[in-house]
Amino acid sequence: MKNMFKKMILAVMTAALVFAAFPATSAFAADDPTPAPTGELSNAKLEKAWARQLKIYNRLGKGFDDIDGQIAKIQERLDEAKSNGRDVAAAQAALDAFEAALKSTKPIYDGMEEIVNSHEGFDSKGKVTDAEQAKSTLQEMGEKLKEVKSSMGGTGKALRDALKALRKPKN
Repeated sequence: MKNMFKKMILAVMTAALVFAAFPATSAFAADDPTPAPTGELSNAKLEKAWARQLKIYNRLGKGFDDIDGQIAKIQERLDEAKSNGRDVAAAQAALDAFEAALKSTKPIYDGMEEIVNSHEGFDSKGKVTDAEQAKSTLQEMGEKLKEVKSSMGGTGKALRDALKALRKPKN
């Protein structure tokens, strides 16, 4: 019985090896009717990129809405933690840096509104009407988004980290 099992396993493994040696389909580059990519962006990719940038713009807008109220809530939490004997110096410094960065970034964000409203190269539904203008619009919007990111300088993450550290129980 043991010998028969070994022979059966050997036969299955041999068959698997033989089938693995031969490709299931043949592939010839000459039979492929699709042209090689030329580096040009299709309208669908431009539209997808524009939608992604608009999503980021809108998310930033929600972040700038009622920012004074959000900062006031965080300040209240810091004041409460301080009254409970917690060291809030790092969190307070992070909040102050975040607030200063927001004030310097808001004009950059406001400048993006013109790009969004004109949406050159795109129609009102985000469909490409002129590919060259659309590329230019995407590039301009991308530069503004990078400018917003560099202007914030990681202060949002630093504030989150400081608040997270503050929430940890005292040892």
